[in-house]
Amino acid sequence: QVQLVESGGGLVQAGGSLRLSCKGSGSIASINNMAWHRQGPGKQRELVAAITSDGRPTYVDSVEGRFTISRDNAKNTVYLQMNSLKPEDTAVYYCYAKVRVWYESLVYDYWGQGTQVTVSS
Repeated sequence: QVQLVESGGGLVQAGGSLRLSCKGSGSIASINNMAWHRQGPGKQRELVAAITSDGRPTYVDSVEGRFTISRDNAKNTVYLQMNSLKPEDTAVYYCYAKVRVWYESLVYDYWGQGTQVTVSS
């Protein structure tokens, strides 16, 4: 089994910053792509940022220049540094990882439980 555990969400004023972390544990042989998604009130879940195993990031246009995704492969951890937060960034943020497990030659998709980010105006 593989678990992804997020931390770092909370309440912040507009213009503030938060840093989310997501640590993987369990039967992990290696992790391919990792990403952060979010789901705001009454909205569909959307991809916010993704990062390849060799550290190449991509971002949705609405967060480009404000958010930074990074990862520490030795710790099976992905981060999302969020600066200049806006009320429209309010959402539950979910960590995603494509994991190769050690006990078989297959790759599976895993999700964290989500962490709430609330930005007040």
